[in-house]
Amino acid sequence: MTPQTTDTDPSTETLDQALARGGGLDTLLRDLTDRAVQQVPGAGACSVTVRRADRLMTLAGSTGLPSGLDLRQYENGSGPCVDAAESGSAQYSADLAAETRWPAYTRYALATGVRCVLALPLAVEGETGAALNLYGVEPDSLAGGLDAARAFAERTADAVNEALRIERERASAADVRTALLSRSVIDQAVGMLMARERIDARRALERLRRVSQDRNVKLRDLCAQVVARASGGASHGRK
Repeated sequence: MTPQTTDTDPSTETLDQALARGGGLDTLLRDLTDRAVQQVPGAGACSVTVRRADRLMTLAGSTGLPSGLDLRQYENGSGPCVDAAESGSAQYSADLAAETRWPAYTRYALATGVRCVLALPLAVEGETGAALNLYGVEPDSLAGGLDAARAFAERTADAVNEALRIERERASAADVRTALLSRSVIDQAVGMLMARERIDARRALERLRRVSQDRNVKLRDLCAQVVARASGGASHGRK
């Protein structure tokens, strides 16, 4: 768990500036956790926990973060980052060797060389729990970095909120594109059936829906097959 250095401080630049550097959101958040290790005295590793789809997950982790440090907590439903995310209260364990709150997690963390843990809740919009997790390799090593950690947690919450906002916007845009593509291919298939069978649009669509149900195939996929076959037939006819 060795602190890393970067040329640009992503905790003080705008998200647009960070994205302009070409790394994307994952890189931005990973940079933030790396920067936390540099800026918070006593921190050897850092991660960001966010609840997504009703389960906790690590959204980003600093270079050198043992993957199991957070995963073991999620699996057991117990640990400092789980408690911080779910209760909204900071969790600090000065020395895991003397810790009694999370026995299963504590044994694993000690085996990775972690002796001190600080988990701070993050105010993330639209999510029921999130936390910034800091790990130290010496007993009580994070005690002198509490103020720096709280200040960094505020900046991290802003970045996570913006990252999730962009993620939601991209997902919404993808849904719109999918809907438009589906509508387009259905309209093409309806038009082809109208021309071939000399029927109106309503009857053509009803016929396609009936075939879709009979074959247990999505209407969009059935229409895509109709369009593809017609296009292939037209191509052969032109040869």
